Amino acid sequence: MSRSLEHAPLDFGRMSSTLKALIVANLVIYGLGLLVGGDFTRLFGLVPAKVVEGRWVWQPFTYLFLHGGFVHLLFNLLALWMFGISVEAAWGPREFLRYYFICGVGAGLVNIAVAPHSLVPIIGASGAIYGLLVAFAMLYPEAVVYLYGFFPVKAKHMAILFGLVEFFAGAADFTPGVARLAHLAGMVIGFVYIRWWWIMKIRAKALVGDLMPRGPVPVERAARPAPRKPRRAPLMVRTQEEEMAEVDRILDKILEHGESALTDDERATLRRHKPGGDA
Repeated sequence: MSRSLEHAPLDFGRMSSTLKALIVANLVIYGLGLLVGGDFTRLFGLVPAKVVEGRWVWQPFTYLFLHGGFVHLLFNLLALWMFGISVEAAWGPREFLRYYFICGVGAGLVNIAVAPHSLVPIIGASGAIYGLLVAFAMLYPEAVVYLYGFFPVKAKHMAILFGLVEFFAGAADFTPGVARLAHLAGMVIGFVYIRWWWIMKIRAKALVGDLMPRGPVPVERAARPAPRKPRRAPLMVRTQEEEMAEVDRILDKILEHGESALTDDERATLRRHKPGGDA
């Protein structure tokens, strides 16, 4: 599901209202935290023991908007701006927000499962941000990103590098004050969601829609001669790699325009690749 990424400079004018709302919410809540002090973090940060024993069920959501300092906030918002623009443009605001909170809340739940009696609060949107990094790398694997503004690296290599850093830093406990598990969990949850669940959902939708009976064709349309479609190369001459590339293209089309936009040939291609279908 690789897409092309234009080499245009990022600017705030290109940001959608969804991204602007997330950034403003993080800034406002950070300001409130400074005014209220420690009690604010205890109430709205993620304290596993409070969630498990006190049923403070809002914390796996609210902890995403709290940050430990301005530098922590700045880097998270910068990453949200950099990666969020492209991911939200590809998926749309609804799917983008769903994915963002699945990664962020999911990372918090993983921390609760690992240390359910911990009283140490966890704060920050890093779990969701690392999930966005994975989404960007899977959408635009060949895009070049300049780490720290100087070191060019492909997006797919950047995601692998960050994952390895989080894994080994967490295992060695290099930085005890950083929730490495939340970062790594956000990446893993994002990868699983995109690689399996989301693709399976799209394919299931396409197959169910294909098997449903078609509605009657209006008389005025039936009376008109159908436009001639360009002849396609026989399917038998396609290699397996070309066939799977065609399937990926069709799935992208479903995601952007819906199953109703498919042609008969595209539906036939999906039927050949459904479970138990023809080879």
